[in-house]
Amino acid sequence: MVKIVSISMIMILTFTGIKMINSPENNFSDMKSIYEIPLKDIKGNPLDLSKFKGKYMLFVNVASKCGFTKQYKELQQLYVNNQDKIVVIGVPCNQFGNQEPGNEKQISLFCSEKYNVSFPLTEKIKVRGSDKHMLYTWLTSKELNGSKNSSVKWNFQKYLVSPEGNLVDYWYSLTNPSSSKITNYLR
Repeated sequence: MVKIVSISMIMILTFTGIKMINSPENNFSDMKSIYEIPLKDIKGNPLDLSKFKGKYMLFVNVASKCGFTKQYKELQQLYVNNQDKIVVIGVPCNQFGNQEPGNEKQISLFCSEKYNVSFPLTEKIKVRGSDKHMLYTWLTSKELNGSKNSSVKWNFQKYLVSPEGNLVDYWYSLTNPSSSKITNYLR
């Protein structure tokens, strides 16, 4: 009976477009790289990660009302000073202390007015839990990224992906964007 219920659930989830990570029907097993993950920018337009091939990508889950929000300044500086080597991608998320309650328009306005952010920002997504975005499923799963498992602990956690599309490493919120842990890769 349990086996029939499990198979039924997989079929229902598959037909409704919801994929289970460990089910054989998931589309993660067909995914060859991070560049294939569908993502939208903060304005709702497609953000094609493949246009960043050949550069490091630093993904940071950001929030406007966090004690680490001042890291926007260093993220912007890292991006501007190293645009030929790295793209910073801010990923707004409201899963930690309700510290990103605004909508995409409010977030975009805050980032541009307060920190002159010019690096790409994505739509607001979830970075943990059963409904986390496919990007963070890839970043946090060794099975997909080929490097290591992790979990997002708080706002401003950083994930560095190599110019070839491989996960390099990740750092918790306390690691500043200008830390040699990150910048040494750009030398």
